[in-house]
Amino acid sequence: MRASHFFLSTLKEAPAEAELVSHRLMLRAGYIKKLGSGLYTWMPLGLRVLRKIEAVVRDEMNAVGALEVLMPAVQPAELWQETGRWDQFGPQMLKIRDRHAREFCFGPTHEEVVTDVVRREIKSYRQLPLTLYQIQTKFRDEIRPRFGVMRAREFVMKDAYSFHADFAGLQTTYQSMYAAYSRIFTRLGLKFRAVAADTGAIGGSGSHEFHVLADSGEDAIAWCPQSDYAANIELAEAVAPIAARGVAQEVMRKIPTPGHCSIEAVSVALNLPAAQLVKTLLVQSGETVVALLLRGDHQLNEIKAAKVLGQEFRLADEAVLRAVTGCAPGSIGPVGLSVRVIADRSVVTMSDFVCGANEEGYHWRGVNFGRDLPEPEVADLRNVVAGDPSPDGQGELALCRGIEVGHIFQLRTTYSAAMSCQFLDEQGQSQVAEMGCYGIGVSRIVAAAIEQNFDDRGMCLPAAIAPFTLVIVPVGLRKSEAVREMSESLYVEFSRLGIDVLLDDRDERLGVMFAEMELIGIPHRLVVGERALATGEVEYQGRTDSQAQRVSTEGCVAWVLEKLKAC
Repeated sequence: MRASHFFLSTLKEAPAEAELVSHRLMLRAGYIKKLGSGLYTWMPLGLRVLRKIEAVVRDEMNAVGALEVLMPAVQPAELWQETGRWDQFGPQMLKIRDRHAREFCFGPTHEEVVTDVVRREIKSYRQLPLTLYQIQTKFRDEIRPRFGVMRAREFVMKDAYSFHADFAGLQTTYQSMYAAYSRIFTRLGLKFRAVAADTGAIGGSGSHEFHVLADSGEDAIAWCPQSDYAANIELAEAVAPIAARGVAQEVMRKIPTPGHCSIEAVSVALNLPAAQLVKTLLVQSGETVVALLLRGDHQLNEIKAAKVLGQEFRLADEAVLRAVTGCAPGSIGPVGLSVRVIADRSVVTMSDFVCGANEEGYHWRGVNFGRDLPEPEVADLRNVVAGDPSPDGQGELALCRGIEVGHIFQLRTTYSAAMSCQFLDEQGQSQVAEMGCYGIGVSRIVAAAIEQNFDDRGMCLPAAIAPFTLVIVPVGLRKSEAVREMSESLYVEFSRLGIDVLLDDRDERLGVMFAEMELIGIPHRLVVGERALATGEVEYQGRTDSQAQRVSTEGCVAWVLEKLKAC
C-alpha cells in the first residue's frame, strides 16, 4: 500500500474525554472516529488491525472443527421470553418495536438464537457434537460507555456455541476451545493468562476467562508463581488459616472511640493493626438481615457472599441498621446481635479482637468467640490478598491486573432445557442437549493490545496485528532518482513476498513521517536515503529499538525477512 493512496488521519492531541492510553492513541492514530456515546466508526487503519485479529480467530475456530454462521443482529422477544431473560437481562438490552408493534432486541448475545437454530435441525445423537460460531456486531446499552472500544455500546465479538449428546462430550470440546484460545492469544503476540471465573449471568457450571495482562485492567487476577493456578479474584478461594485460634488473654471491655468511625481511624486511635479489628457488614438478603464479619484489613467479595446467602443482597440502609443495632454505621459489631451471623474463615481464628459496641462512639476490646458471643457460621467471604496460600497448595498468591478479552462457559442445559433443544439417543429416548459457549471480544483485543504495547511515541503493536508489518520511508523521494528507484524496488519485492508493507511516498518532512509511523504502531521501518545508499546501505530500525542500524542493499530483503521471522 502506498501512503499517498491510503487515508491517514492522525491528531496531535487526543480529545480530553479519552481516559485510557488505548482510547487516546486510537483516536490520535485515526484508528477510530467517535460517532456518538459508545459508538465508533472503524477507519481504514483500525479496520486493518481488526481484520487481522478476526483472521487469526477464524483460523483457529476452523481448526477445531467449528462451523461459521451469521445470525441476525435483531432478535425476536419470544426467544428471550422462553428462557426468562427478556426481563432478567436488564437495561443493557436495547429493546425495539417494528411497525407491527412486535418486540425485538438488538442482540447483546446469541444463546437463544443459536439454540433455536439447532433445535429445529438436530434430531439424532448422530448429528452431535456440533459447534457453530460467528464474528458479528453486538450491542449492549452500557449506562456509562467509556474507554473507547474497551467498553463501547456496539462492539465486534466472536461467539461460538457447542451442542453435545453428553457432558463428557462438552468437556472434550471445552478443553479444545481452551487450547484454541491459548493459541489465538499467543499468535496475536499478547501476554495473557487464563483464569477460573464465575459464570455470572450467562449461567452454567464451569468457566474460564482469558485476560490480557495490563496495569490498566479492570479485573484483578490471583495467580501462583509456583504453579499453574490462576483465578479471577471474584472466584479465588481464600484458604482457611492453618493456625488454631489463640487462647483468650483479655477481658472484654467497652472503650470510648469518639469520632472514630472507620477501621483506619480506630486502628490508629487504639494503636492496633487493622488485622486485629473485626468489621461488621449488615446486608439484606430478601427481607432477611444478615451480619457478615470480616477482618479489618480484608474486603468483602460480593460474588462469594451472594453464593453463601443463596441470592443477591444489598447493604442495609441506615434505618435498618438503627432498627437492628440501635446505632449508626461506624460502631456496629456482632456482640448481642439477634440476626444471622456469618464470619469469614480468617475471623474465626481471631482472639481478643476489637469490634463495634453497637453504641455510637464505643467499641469492644478483648472480644472472643464462644465466651463473649456465640460461635458464628463460617464461610469464605473475602477477596484474597497477595501472600495468601494458593488454593492448590503449591505456594503463595500474587495479584496482577488484566483486561478480559475472552470467556468460555460450560452452559450444560441452562438454555437447551428451557428451549426444548432435544435429540434422540442410541436407545431412541429423548434427551436434552448439553451446551457450551465461547466468546472473544474481537474489537476489545485491539484496545487491550495497545494497553500492553505502547510508549511515549505511540503504539508498539505485535507484528501479527499491526496495521502494516513494515514501512519504507524514502528521504527526498522526489529529489533523488536513486532513492526513488531503491524505495520502489524494495516495495515491489516485499509486496511480491506477501509482506504487508507501506511505502510512505507522501511529500512530508522526515520528522512528520517518522512520528506518524511510530504513532500508528508499525513494528519495522526501513529508511532509504542518499547518504546511506552512497555506501550501498539502507537503515533499519524496529519500533522498540533504541537506534537504527545499517543493512546492505543487496542482502536487505533476506535480512528483513529473517528479522520478521524472529518476531
